[in-house]
Amino acid sequence: MVVRMKVGVMGTGAVGGYYGAMLARAGVPVVFIGRPAQVAKLQDEGLRLQAQGFDERFPVQASADAAALTDCALVLCCVKSGDTESAGTQMAPHLPPHAVVLSLQNGVDNAARLAAQLSPSNQVAAAVVYVAAEMKAPDHVRHHGRGELVLARWAAQGSQPSPEAVGALFAQAGVPVELAQDVDAALWSKLVLNCAYNALSAISRLPYGQLAQGEGVQALMRDIVAECVAVAQASGVTLADPWPAVQRIAATMPGQFSSTAQDLMRGKPSEIDHLNGFVVRRGQALGVPTPVNRALHVLVKLLESAPGNLRSA
Repeated sequence: MVVRMKVGVMGTGAVGGYYGAMLARAGVPVVFIGRPAQVAKLQDEGLRLQAQGFDERFPVQASADAAALTDCALVLCCVKSGDTESAGTQMAPHLPPHAVVLSLQNGVDNAARLAAQLSPSNQVAAAVVYVAAEMKAPDHVRHHGRGELVLARWAAQGSQPSPEAVGALFAQAGVPVELAQDVDAALWSKLVLNCAYNALSAISRLPYGQLAQGEGVQALMRDIVAECVAVAQASGVTLADPWPAVQRIAATMPGQFSSTAQDLMRGKPSEIDHLNGFVVRRGQALGVPTPVNRALHVLVKLLESAPGNLRSA
């Protein structure tokens, strides 16, 4: 079955750039929403996707105005977690009633935060993203590994795309997709991985492979994971043992810097408030101590606020 639908990408960073580029490369009509300077570059030069098996540049449609989403049946929301409400407000007047919005974002609560900004007629669903990618330039996405998605299920109404149709669309583009039986557990499992690696990679400025070999790092990661699992359990979410998945990250993405590290190296605010910071806040609300996650959150916030560290975006 060949699936056809127009796709919008709200936020053309590493994640949005990669998945949007994979879809566009497969012939899916895609419109990228980004900042004016990036949009101008994309309109003039097209988008370069440098992957492990190919390196291609192709023309794309891009706009700085969310009004370009008016005929999109599927929208990938790929903005930073701190920009979720703003993105929802921008999209809300322009989404067709049947549109499905997928949250391809770090953290566990973005889909709910997006849904609060959008019409009830728009289906908002969470997606768990496992991809190593970075923006080498405004028009250049570098893919380092993996790329699979885990999608929440939803009951499609009327002409809304179904989870199966969306999964088939990605499959046509070479993106592996799994439909989750328990998306909350899948989101928390990804959060555990983010908490284990993101802050440490940012503080050390090391990629995952080197980071994981550091003296005492494995024991520290086990402490981070244990706190996250305790908070998840107190939240009513049961997780399978996440430690094997934590170890696989260093093996499958050895050269990858965390998104938090990439943000700090570019002088931009990170998503740490929605990663280790979220675990700290949730633990505090539930009476679960999280001293290791608290220390990592504080250290990254200090790095963010260091004089001269954050440059204008």
